[in-house]
Amino acid sequence: MESSRSGTAGRPIKCKAAICRKAGQPLSIEEIEVDPPKAWEVRIKILCTSLCHSDLSSWKLDVEPFAIFPRIFGHEAIGVVESVGENVHEVKEGDTVLPVFHPNCGDCPDCKSSKGNGCSVFVKRPGLVHNMPRDWTSRFRGSDGQVIYHFLKVSSFSEYTVVDIANIVKIDGLFPVDRACLLSCGVCTGVGAAWKVAGVEEGSTVAIFGLGSVGLAVAEGARLRGASKIIGVDLNPEKFELGKKFGVTDFINPSGCRDRPLSEVIKEMTDGGADYCFECIGVASVMADAFASSREGYGKTIILGVEMAGTPLSLNSVELLSGKTVSGCIFGGLKPKIDIPVLAQKYLEKELNLDDFITHHLSFQEINKAFELLLQGKSLRCIMWMDE
Repeated sequence: MESSRSGTAGRPIKCKAAICRKAGQPLSIEEIEVDPPKAWEVRIKILCTSLCHSDLSSWKLDVEPFAIFPRIFGHEAIGVVESVGENVHEVKEGDTVLPVFHPNCGDCPDCKSSKGNGCSVFVKRPGLVHNMPRDWTSRFRGSDGQVIYHFLKVSSFSEYTVVDIANIVKIDGLFPVDRACLLSCGVCTGVGAAWKVAGVEEGSTVAIFGLGSVGLAVAEGARLRGASKIIGVDLNPEKFELGKKFGVTDFINPSGCRDRPLSEVIKEMTDGGADYCFECIGVASVMADAFASSREGYGKTIILGVEMAGTPLSLNSVELLSGKTVSGCIFGGLKPKIDIPVLAQKYLEKELNLDDFITHHLSFQEINKAFELLLQGKSLRCIMWMDE
């Protein structure tokens, strides 16, 4: 049954949220009303949230059905359970939790399979992008009663949000909350891609195209697996010094390759091509470059970036016949409820570097500054505190 210990359980809560009313426009801090959780749902008081590049890309997007307004973005966060709906037994009021965009019910055939990290509980349809995943309705309303839409099943740019239990991971309340926040998307995506999808092993060579947070997390994952050479590819030369903190050993600025193809440079550096290439930008031509840079016979190319323009990926079929492979992945191939606690423990054991991903701390009221910093390439992860 729904929690009754909370003084607000079972009732709507009025709180502040950052609302996007038009693509690419500054967010406005407004009072909203958050409905109580329904069955299999959890209402969370957000402690802090961070800005992921996926938020930024979607904020710019003005194409239906994926762009719909007004909307509450945000999907990297940590919070405390305020109340729960019926059929929720995994967490209770007062528990510290991570809301995660990628579902993991734990009971369906996909969740039980070791072959991937999908979850077959939820029907895939456009409504999942902007509503709750079971009944496809919203839990947010504006002060005028207008429906406000969700984002990636989380919507953490709000003091309170409602999330399905399949998208909740319980975490030790003593874990540093700003570090934990990072485990709800970007870091898991990159580290998981290196560990679960690619299977980077000791002594292997790695090339990473794009040294944003996800690319640097790939480097961190490859470093922890003992890769001998980790090549970072980025147009920003300042990324090399930053990349060293996460294990990047070599750096290529594509603009400095002159007339030589980027793949030729990487093949020369790796004596034939990198064992593992990771595309972390979301540009079809870069994906093709990554594939061309991988080693013939067994080179793996992992696609993490989302091609927002819809440009198809074109590959050389002869190179495919040689044994090269291409894989896509979501959330790094990780199962959130199983694998996030493993990464959290790696941090506590001082193996996993989370600290250097955080470049800024801001108050929630300064959320538009966080967007500006990311747009200008000046931040990796900006932590926004709700109570400041």
